[in-house]
Amino acid sequence: QVQLVESGGGLVQPGGSLRLSCAASGSIFSIYTMGWYRQAPGKQRELVALITTLGATNYADSVKGRFTISRDSAKKSMYLQMNSLLPEDTAVYYCNRHPLAIAWGQGTQVTVSS
Repeated sequence: QVQLVESGGGLVQPGGSLRLSCAASGSIFSIYTMGWYRQAPGKQRELVALITTLGATNYADSVKGRFTISRDSAKKSMYLQMNSLLPEDTAVYYCNRHPLAIAWGQGTQVTVSS
């Protein structure tokens, strides 16, 4: 069973940047489409960005132009560069396979606040 571990979250002021990382215990990134998801308090988990095995990317309208997803299959890692952060980006961020998720990791908390 592949395990996913997210890191890189933290507290940042509006307009700031963070880079999230996702590490996998197996070679999942070169086999499947992967996504970054987030879940804000009281809301459902939502997909914010995905990357296919061919490197094609897609983003939720709410983060388009501000977030960039990337992966390094050799390093078994995936990243989410988040710029121009807004308070509404506050959430726990998760990485997982898309669309059929495997076991969810613990996620990493991102808090955007002044």
